Amino acid sequence: MKIVSRGFTEGYYYKPRVDMELLEQYHEGIIALSACLAGEVQKNILRGMYGEAKAAACRYKDIFGEGNFFLELQDHGMEEQKLVNQSLLRMSQETGIELVATNDIHYTYADDVKPHDILLCIQTGKKLADEDRMRYEGGQYYIKSEEEMRKLFPYAQEAIDNTQKIADRCNVEIVFGEKKLPKYDVPDGFTSWEYLNKLCYEGLERRYPGGDPKIRERLEYELGVIKRMGYVDYFLIVWDFIKYARDHGISVGPGRGSAAGSIVSYCLGITSIDPLRYQLLFERFLNPERVSMPDIDVDFCFERRQEVIDYVVRKYGTDRVVQIVTFGTMAARGVIRDVGRVMDLPYAFVDGIAKMIPKELNITLGKALQSSPDFKKAYDNDPQVKELIDMSMRLEGLPRHTSMHAAGVVISQKAVEEYVPLSVGSDGSVVTQFTMTTLEELGLLNDRAFAESYARELIQRKRYGLRRVRQELARKGIPRDMAEEVLAPYGEEDSAGENIRLVLSKRYALWREDEKVRRQAVAALQRLGYSYEQVREVMGGLDTE
Repeated sequence: MKIVSRGFTEGYYYKPRVDMELLEQYHEGIIALSACLAGEVQKNILRGMYGEAKAAACRYKDIFGEGNFFLELQDHGMEEQKLVNQSLLRMSQETGIELVATNDIHYTYADDVKPHDILLCIQTGKKLADEDRMRYEGGQYYIKSEEEMRKLFPYAQEAIDNTQKIADRCNVEIVFGEKKLPKYDVPDGFTSWEYLNKLCYEGLERRYPGGDPKIRERLEYELGVIKRMGYVDYFLIVWDFIKYARDHGISVGPGRGSAAGSIVSYCLGITSIDPLRYQLLFERFLNPERVSMPDIDVDFCFERRQEVIDYVVRKYGTDRVVQIVTFGTMAARGVIRDVGRVMDLPYAFVDGIAKMIPKELNITLGKALQSSPDFKKAYDNDPQVKELIDMSMRLEGLPRHTSMHAAGVVISQKAVEEYVPLSVGSDGSVVTQFTMTTLEELGLLNDRAFAESYARELIQRKRYGLRRVRQELARKGIPRDMAEEVLAPYGEEDSAGENIRLVLSKRYALWREDEKVRRQAVAALQRLGYSYEQVREVMGGLDTE
C-alpha cells in the first residue's frame, strides 16, 4: 500500500512510478512477478539483451528474497510472447528462479472484448473506426479457466501449479468496523472522557439554566452512548475546529441533519438548535443498535472555510489529514452519448435516443426500457439502436473519471497511508484512493462539514438555481442524499419562484431598465431549467413591486 501511495504522491510522471530504493524499503511480505512484455526483464529480452534481462531478474530476486520473485509466462497469441517465454524458460534453469503462468486481465468474460474496446476509445477520445489508436488485439484478456491455461502451457505445467501456490500464500487481512479516530489532545489532568464531560456540563448550565434533572438525565444517557460506541474523541475534534472557527470570526451555521437531535452537540456548541424544544430524537443520530459513524453537518463561511481545513491540517499533521477521492460514473444518458460518439453515429440520432430516457432519479437503461415506450420501441425495431443500447448497458455505472470530494476530509490517528492507498488530485492535493463509503467501513473519520458551505456558495454567490446546483454538487462528488439534505431549506426542485427571484435580485439588478439584460435574464434562467412561463410570471410580479 505504501509502495502504491509513494508511486502516486512522489513518483508520478505520466503514470505512477517507483524505484529500486522504494522496493528495497518495503519489500517484506511481498511476492513479485516479472510482469508482462512491459516489464524490465521482458523488455531486455525483446531488445536482444539477454544478459541485462538475467541481471535484472537476479536483482529482483535479491530484493524480494528467495522464493518471492517469479518469472512470468504469458500467452495472448502474440509472437513476442513466444520469444520471451523461451528465454524465460532458459533463465529459470540458469538462475533457479521459478516460473509462473498468468493471463493479463482487462475484462471479466471473453465476450467483454467489444465493450472493453469501446471503453478504451472513450478514455482516449478515439473512435472504433480510427486506425491509430490503443487496442488489445486477439480478445484473450479475460479470466481464463485452469483448463484453458494448461492447454496454453503444456511445456510448463509447474508454472500453472505455482499460480495456485502463490494464491495459497497470499493472506491479507483487512479489518472493518474498527475505529481509527485520532486522539484529541486534552489539557493536562484530564482524560478525553473527563474533558468531554466537563465541556458538556458547562454547556448544560449555559443552555438550560436551572438544572432540570430530566435534561441532565438525557445528557448522561447521550454521553453514555457516545462512550460505549467509542466516539468521545470524535466529538472533541468537531467541537475543537468549530470553536476555532468561531474564535476567529468565521461564520458557522446552526448545524443540520440528525446531529441536531443531540443535547451533547447542543451543549458543546456544535449545533445551535434545541433538541428538546423541537422534540428531536437522539437515536436518529446515534443508535447502539445500528452501529455507524456519526454524521455532523456544519456550515462554514465559504470565503474562509479553507482556514478551518488548514487549522485541522496543522493540528493533526499533513500525513493524517487528506481529502477524499470520488468517481464520476457513466450514467444512463451520458453513456449513450459516449458510446454513440465512439461508434461514430450521427450526433442528432444519438441525442434523440438519449432524450428518450426519462429524467428520473437513479434512472438506468434497464429501467428506461421498462418505463419508456419510445425507448423500448426504438430498441426492438432498430438494430443500430439495439447495439448502441446493449453496448451502453455493458458500460453503464463504470467509473469515468476521478475528482476530489467537495464535502470533507479524512482525519486519521496515524498516517493515512497506513490504512488506505493515496493518490494526487488534479490540483496537486493528496487524496485517498478509496471512496467515502469504504473509508467509513474501515473506521476512518471523514468530516463532511463542508458540503453545506459549498452548496451555499453556489446558491448565494454564483446565483445558481437549484437544478444547476444539483448538477454542480454531483460533479464535485457530493452524494445525492447529502445534496438533497443540504438543499432542503432552499425549496423543492419545482418550486421555482423563490429561486428565480434569488437569481434576478442580484445577478440581473438592471433588468428593469435594460431590455437586452431582461432577455439575457430570461435566457439564462431557461438554461437553468425553468420554463419561460415560470420566469415571466415571477418577473411580472417583480415589475409591480
